[in-house]
Amino acid sequence: MKRTILVVSFCLIALPAFATCKSDAADKKLAGAALKSFVSKCEKDAQVKCDAGSKTMSLAGAAKTSHMKKCVGDAVGM
Repeated sequence: MKRTILVVSFCLIALPAFATCKSDAADKKLAGAALKSFVSKCEKDAQVKCDAGSKTMSLAGAAKTSHMKKCVGDAVGM
């Protein structure tokens, strides 16, 4: 359990160093349908990466749900 908390904490600390989907969209000056499409694809990609991370950490149940919500939210920029 301590190992899981340590790994999750490390991921949360390291995550802000990466660009978010919304900041990438703003940098590209996207609007309208292009913005929606870009953020939607970016969110799906984030879910795949976060799911792989939760499998690596052997998370299940509420811990996995919490991790996925936080991970995807951080990646998208919510």
